[in-house]
Amino acid sequence: MSTEQKIFTPSSSLPAGRTGLLTNFAPGTRTLEAGFQVAPPFRPLPVDMIFEKDVAVELRDGVTIYVDVFRPVGAEKVPVILGWSPYGKAQGTSLSVMGVFGLVGLSNSTVSGLEKFEGPDPAYWCARGYAVCNPDIRGVVDSEGDSVLWDRQDGRDAYDLIEWLAEQDWCSGKVGMTGTSYLAVSQWFTAAEQPPHLAAINPWEGVSDVYRDLVLRGGMPDTGFARQLQEGSFFGKNLKEDILAEVEAHPLFDELWTEKVPEFDEITVPAYIVASYSNTLHTAGTFRAWRRIASEAKWLRIHNGQEWPDYYDQGNVEDLRRFFDHYLKGIDNGWETTPRVRYSVLDLAGGDKVNVSADEFPPAEAISTKLYLDGRTRRLVPDAPAEAAVVTYDVDKNPNAASFLLRFDSATELVGYPKAHLFVEARGADDMDLFVLIQKLDAYGTPLQQFTVPNQSAMAHDLTDHGATILKYKGSDGRLRVSARHLDKNLTTDDVPAHSFDRVEKLTPGEIAEIEIDLLPLGLAFAAGEQLRFIVSARNLLGTLMPGIEEYVPANEGTHIIHTGADHASYLQVPMQNG
Repeated sequence: MSTEQKIFTPSSSLPAGRTGLLTNFAPGTRTLEAGFQVAPPFRPLPVDMIFEKDVAVELRDGVTIYVDVFRPVGAEKVPVILGWSPYGKAQGTSLSVMGVFGLVGLSNSTVSGLEKFEGPDPAYWCARGYAVCNPDIRGVVDSEGDSVLWDRQDGRDAYDLIEWLAEQDWCSGKVGMTGTSYLAVSQWFTAAEQPPHLAAINPWEGVSDVYRDLVLRGGMPDTGFARQLQEGSFFGKNLKEDILAEVEAHPLFDELWTEKVPEFDEITVPAYIVASYSNTLHTAGTFRAWRRIASEAKWLRIHNGQEWPDYYDQGNVEDLRRFFDHYLKGIDNGWETTPRVRYSVLDLAGGDKVNVSADEFPPAEAISTKLYLDGRTRRLVPDAPAEAAVVTYDVDKNPNAASFLLRFDSATELVGYPKAHLFVEARGADDMDLFVLIQKLDAYGTPLQQFTVPNQSAMAHDLTDHGATILKYKGSDGRLRVSARHLDKNLTTDDVPAHSFDRVEKLTPGEIAEIEIDLLPLGLAFAAGEQLRFIVSARNLLGTLMPGIEEYVPANEGTHIIHTGADHASYLQVPMQNG
């Protein structure tokens, strides 16, 4: 059993920086009157609300968790919205959450401080006839048990809470889920368990495969963010899952990691999914889940920024309310006529398109197009070069990368899934850690970038020169350890390769390996004269997801050789449509 394979380590109590004004254990019910302000920076409440604090809920295995419930005053039964995560249910007023708002440039007055980090604000939803439930999940703060990290156990526990909520005398029997990051990931697991009273989900950017998205993307043990997640969350009284030790003990995809992939085929509930192109942790997983879930009623919106400002944007909150009003309240508001896909196209120079309607993603107009690498000219060309050529670089010298360029003759948009199909060789090594990037250049060859958040301060520039990819978009990236190149035939499509990660295939001297690398989906506009730069490198070209995370050091030695043309016609495949 995978449960037996899990490794645990002692947890610790919630540190001061993650403690909110309402964290202390104090069961009871009180009314928060309109105008109540939990602290001066935060938004006052627009209506009277009932606040039930530290309510005990027993899960199926006898473990007791504690939840906070905010609901409207009155006798009318209301639906409830749930945000499931290990972040303390009262952390909305903590220094850590206030610091995150400052990092991205959001005012703390945007929210009431009663919301869970990355979750729905009770001040808004209670005023619109909804309750909000903030749980401390298994093993977190005062809740019993040992905590797990992004796991099917989350789904089983959330199932139990949803069914408990539906039975409360104030509840209409309808439950929805929303939230970003962990609160999005937990929705995949919960919906796959099919709790009868779960009426709709709203995953707003989140991984959907812990192995492929979080700890071993491309087969590389890049655990910097996993360390931050493990050590900076899951504070409690018992044990917490040691994902870092599990990476050491289970380097290949096995039963342990299977338990950390939701059963997509079992997700049939209506879903409003929100994604972006720019989150190097969440993007691949969000799009994977969009493709694979079985829900017939599913919508996708792809925005052009970072998830936190997008999630709390007033217009987007109102859009989400239309979805919940329809599925949780049964209001005939025309939601079902909403375009199934609304995508963005980034210009990186102030001319982004947003909310472009389509029936599918990629849009039907986007044609998968092969751009062949020409090692002689260092250009991307429409036809495979007849003459073979190689490009080489030493991994420990500058440059340890190779670029290929394409200048567009007319306005062009790339919207969909890019991939790299390469023939590579290692000299002086039996493996390669490869990183690839699609970058936009202006007509003069200058790389273009774009902040994804309102914070564009001097410090934000310093943070994003290398790393902090959540704050600035620099292009679509991908990576692969070449010994992990084996494709999973059941999951791979022509547009999106998927690796099995169940074997290690080292290179032999002189061996030319044929590999495919999936890059993050993109929506990128090019005017006539602007250029696409495709980079193959021995180093991580973008750096870490967030500031302060330990950066992965690639396991590279010797010389990398990229073969082009003739019998080894490497290419970049991109989804291309007229601009």
